[in-house]
Amino acid sequence: MQNELAAICKKLKLGDLTKLAAQVNFENETQYLTDVLRLALKHREDKRIERLIRQAKFPVVKTFDGYKYDPITWPPGFDKDQLLSLDFIEKKQNIICLGAVGTGKTYLAIALGVKACSQGKKVRFYRALDLATELAEKHRNGNLSKALQQLQKLDLLILDELGYIPFEKTSSQLLFHVISNSYQQQSVIITSNLEFGRWNEIFQDDRLTAALIDRLVHHAYILGFSGPSFRYREAMLARSAGPSQTD
Repeated sequence: MQNELAAICKKLKLGDLTKLAAQVNFENETQYLTDVLRLALKHREDKRIERLIRQAKFPVVKTFDGYKYDPITWPPGFDKDQLLSLDFIEKKQNIICLGAVGTGKTYLAIALGVKACSQGKKVRFYRALDLATELAEKHRNGNLSKALQQLQKLDLLILDELGYIPFEKTSSQLLFHVISNSYQQQSVIITSNLEFGRWNEIFQDDRLTAALIDRLVHHAYILGFSGPSFRYREAMLARSAGPSQTD
């Protein structure tokens, strides 16, 4: 009987309902069935969130527990509550985090990405140089179209560390293409240690840089990060209480 029930559950795509059913107390038929199905639904949703977080390829998984917002300068009309609501994703707006190394930009970007995954959003995290390099390689191998299609399916694209290393011309053009395609189609979070006036050092093309910034900031909230590096401060204090808030 148990094997037959497991087979039926498999056909109905209910997973291993027999194991979940053993966790539910029986009071009456309606209550029991409702509680079992509710538990199965939660189990399925938890698995889906785990899969989305795994597919996002975060370097580490971070949440907002213990996060310090002090280094952030908020743009007019935008605050922490609006950011954490993830309403910017629904509106296909961008978040740009600018500031010194070690002030929590990457931590914030990852935590936002993880929260988006928990709400069923498709997210992908890239270090900007890694994505640019990957696109150039796929372009050479004739696989660029497929890669671009996969990126367009995302709800949120996170590009980290834009500005640490300049791009080659082809890589710059391909990354520009990705960001241009995201315009009003999906949200992008970018972290950079360079102010906009120095982005031409990254892309090495003034016209392309100007066009890129124009598209990014048109529907974007720009967060400024300042203060000493968290890594440096923690090293000086020689303590490691909880997860480190760093880039």
